[in-house]
Amino acid sequence: MNPEFSAGGVAVRAFRGRPFVAVITTFKGALALPKGHPDGDESAADAALREVREEAGIDTVLVEKLDDTRYWYLKRGERRFKVVSFFLLRYQSGSVRDHDDEVAGAGWIPLEEAPERLSYPGEQVIARRAIDVLAR
Repeated sequence: MNPEFSAGGVAVRAFRGRPFVAVITTFKGALALPKGHPDGDESAADAALREVREEAGIDTVLVEKLDDTRYWYLKRGERRFKVVSFFLLRYQSGSVRDHDDEVAGAGWIPLEEAPERLSYPGEQVIARRAIDVLAR
């Protein structure tokens, strides 16, 4: 079994002294973290930075790797295993209004709400990890 691999970002920005995280809305209505497949020989961290720029419209800088999520999903009736490496990223510039057409929308939510509001259980765990890392 060859797992599918993607990389994503927990892009954090402070508003009024509180950390907010950039999220996307998929065309199926899921609230998620930006993520996608690396291009060519692109590193996981570089893929996460690019995906956040494309899907959430913002430029960020790498802070550290958070963790990986692992899960099974169905694609055209076939069960597939996927690993996604997530990175903590710090907002640098740009606007979530500048997201690409791969997503229905992008926005900011309070990081403390992300573990409950994100649609995917693995991403909820990643959001909790980001909260813990930022509290150090």
